[in-house]
Amino acid sequence: MSETRAINFGAGPSALPQSVLEEAARGLLNFAGTGIGIAEISHRSKEFAAFLAEVEELIREQLNVPSTHTILFTQGGGTAQFSAIVLNLLARHRLLHPDLKDEERIMDYVITGTWSKNAAQEAGRLGGAKINIAADARVTSSDGKSFDNIPPHDAYKFSQSPALIYYCENETVNGVQFSHDQQAPESFPFHLLPKDALLPLVADYSSSFMSRPIPRLADHAVIYAGAQKNVGPAGLTIIIVRKDCIVDVDAAAKLGAAPVPIGLAYKSFAEQKSMPNTPPVFSLYVSGLVLRRSKALGGVSYYEAVNQRKKDKVYAVLGDGEKLGLLKGYVKRGSGSWMNIVFEVLGEGTEARFLAGAEAKGMKSLKGHRSVGGIRVSLYNAITEEQTDQLVAYIRHFLAEETVTSNS
Repeated sequence: MSETRAINFGAGPSALPQSVLEEAARGLLNFAGTGIGIAEISHRSKEFAAFLAEVEELIREQLNVPSTHTILFTQGGGTAQFSAIVLNLLARHRLLHPDLKDEERIMDYVITGTWSKNAAQEAGRLGGAKINIAADARVTSSDGKSFDNIPPHDAYKFSQSPALIYYCENETVNGVQFSHDQQAPESFPFHLLPKDALLPLVADYSSSFMSRPIPRLADHAVIYAGAQKNVGPAGLTIIIVRKDCIVDVDAAAKLGAAPVPIGLAYKSFAEQKSMPNTPPVFSLYVSGLVLRRSKALGGVSYYEAVNQRKKDKVYAVLGDGEKLGLLKGYVKRGSGSWMNIVFEVLGEGTEARFLAGAEAKGMKSLKGHRSVGGIRVSLYNAITEEQTDQLVAYIRHFLAEETVTSNS
């Protein structure tokens, strides 16, 4: 392509590999040699059915998804899953424990940022069970109200037999993430969970999906992710759900559970191979191209190594800026995200100068979320190490210029 492309550090919809975009452009005109574009072809065609099966296999292979789990493709993003998870897992709990009253059913939520907080609020709105906040990162924050940390293990209090246990692995807005080093105090405390062979453990992996391996994937009941971070365009939600959580929601409703809309019932998607209605065909297509490329590069192990180098470089220059009194990270050491690094540029007018200078160099979408402010650097898989180096070089140059200005 002759046009110069910007470096998109946006938090989502986010960057996609240029080679994938070029291939997708060809597919818009002619998908799989059919002479029909991907945005036009029937989702019931044999060519698309074969492609959809390949997308599922690419995820299963690269994440080592066991046969105990089904992979579903839906729409509605994480927000729809806030509701779907509650409704499906409460239906499961009703079938397992039909005689319990609603006030005796419990849903555990670990709140570490904006998205897990929103998920817990939706669960409370839907009702059907009590909400237990198993841990709240605001309690262990620097000021008692911010999401700047992953709580230490002694801060968790899980219920004995909850209908679900929910956490968000990476908080896109706040820039905190659970460590995947199980020895680290910032890791998810799997060892504290109820001793149940089939734990109702749910994880939002939207902004870290396919960026590194998922610890103890097989122990999860549901893992879900919006595609628009590391995998593809907005419009697709990927769900990895354990088969015992795909229940007859109508049978549960007869026992008193809330009716589950067909568009949110996992059973309807599982029985119809993710096509109870027309799926997000184009989003699935681009995601499949991304996953093919990921496999060719070495899968999540490859990205884990690259992403670690990328985040180490950005956190290093952030540390240098903090020593100079020009930058300030929002997150406690050890809790920082690999995917979304958030910080403040100190001094009057400095943030505007920082963003303008980055924009002039073709680095875009660095402004922080409206609820947090500051700067947010999103280092998703499609951001290369070379592009990360360009950002780091720019930050170092900016720090040098600001130091000279302040000393003159």
